[in-house]
Amino acid sequence: MTAVPLLTPEERGSYLAAGSTLRSWLLSTDHKRIAILYLLSITAFFFVGGAAASLIRLDLISPTHHILTNEGYNRTFTLHGVVMVWFFLIPSIPATFGNFLIPLMIGAKDLAFPRLNLLSWYIYAIGGCVTIYVLMAGGVDTGWTFYTPLSTMFANGHVVAAAAAVFIVGFSSILTGLNFIVTIHKLRAPGMTWGRLPIFVWSHYATSLILVLATPVLAITLVLLSAERLFHLGIFDPALGGDPLLFQHMFWFYSHPAVYIMILPAMGVVSELVAASAHKRLFGYWFVASASLAIAAVGFLVWGHHMFVSGQSRYASVIFSFLSLVVAVPSAVKVYNWTATLYKGDISLDPPFLFAMAFIGLFTIGGLTGLMLALLAVDVHVHDTYFVIAHFHYIMVGGAVSGFFGALHFWWPKITGRLYSLVWGRIAAILIFAGFNLTFFPQFILGYLGMPRRYHVYPPQFQVYHVLSSAGASILAVAYLLPFVYLIHSLRHGAPAGRNPWGAAGLEWTTPSPPPRQNFLTPPVVTQEAYAYPVPEPADG
Repeated sequence: MTAVPLLTPEERGSYLAAGSTLRSWLLSTDHKRIAILYLLSITAFFFVGGAAASLIRLDLISPTHHILTNEGYNRTFTLHGVVMVWFFLIPSIPATFGNFLIPLMIGAKDLAFPRLNLLSWYIYAIGGCVTIYVLMAGGVDTGWTFYTPLSTMFANGHVVAAAAAVFIVGFSSILTGLNFIVTIHKLRAPGMTWGRLPIFVWSHYATSLILVLATPVLAITLVLLSAERLFHLGIFDPALGGDPLLFQHMFWFYSHPAVYIMILPAMGVVSELVAASAHKRLFGYWFVASASLAIAAVGFLVWGHHMFVSGQSRYASVIFSFLSLVVAVPSAVKVYNWTATLYKGDISLDPPFLFAMAFIGLFTIGGLTGLMLALLAVDVHVHDTYFVIAHFHYIMVGGAVSGFFGALHFWWPKITGRLYSLVWGRIAAILIFAGFNLTFFPQFILGYLGMPRRYHVYPPQFQVYHVLSSAGASILAVAYLLPFVYLIHSLRHGAPAGRNPWGAAGLEWTTPSPPPRQNFLTPPVVTQEAYAYPVPEPADG
């Protein structure tokens, strides 16, 4: 018989009680505390990016009278894109909930490399500081894609500094992905076989593979861009003998898999929320797990659908069109399995479930319009219009942000040990869903009618759609602020959560709320009965 190691009182106590000084937080190697540091950081950038989006929507209410200059508008939407993509959407779920939950879900004490984990947050913070410098110094007007030769020869602003910020934060993503891969391979509890891993862990494993393999390509691309701008090397600028299509191929080879970096973790969250809300095992476990890996693999093969009108070979475009349709198959598998899980389930209409339903609805609309954009004839008509903006936001904001808020509401009692108002949680979920659709659905119509993106002067006949979109954005802004009010209120006034307030399955719900420093009071051993997503016991708190 193996002796159970005795834990000190400090190890038995909550991770939140292990020192409350700023130094104890900034030097902590506890994955849970680092997750909280990430949560605070990305929330700050969420509000920065959201403020830029609000300025854009206010500016677009009128077709001719604007609050921003032409240059100011360009810099504002560039700031919005850079901040939301690289400083919120990509790290949002992996760096926060992945960091907090993966060791708990697999029965480990921490991630494989705790100090590397802390370093990844510091690298993220440094990249964020450079971004704030770019903002304070006047910004950049290239758009978040940094397209050449605009960014290398003609753009105004601090292009190299903005590229450096994205370059730096990329290393944070690489370290996080590497840490997750090694942890999932090496630190699973006895009995936690690959077939018993929660789908949340599978989705982060697939995401981590993309982070490690794709992010270096973006880093190389940004280095070459900066070298051309600083030293006038002929890499991308045709006037210097370069090839602008080379930049697009390199940029989208990373940036399309980056879409799955954003959406795969949210899919993992929804798999957990659906199973817990229906009080059933997830239908088709292996199909959903395999679909995560399939999305990660095929996602590397579809970048060319961003370049249908750029002059690439039409034969290449046909192949990319076909592969773009193929990548929809594993996504559809997930949606069908979530639906089958809910069938005849004992469904609880709690806030996490409503956010999961919002994700499924919005992601389905985004996915179906993605199939339209994968078709050459349709893409040529709506390329670089508001149709593309609406599609992208239905996937990234409607999908990834709904997944983020679903995770926040589902695991908040585990993270803090406190319950929040379920009534206000339901109101927030409904407002977010309604506000989002009012904001972005009119943009499908705008794009189909020919309204190009990145313009703030437009024909008067488009105004009604922009007014509707801006009205929806105001609802969405209030809806996004609301959870932060009642969640922060719950920290002081919320009722104690208990171990498992949702009656959910998984090792994380067997440990106290909030978890102790070492995660588990006794080392867990997973048995067949503890298989991922069993029928749960009744809630105890």
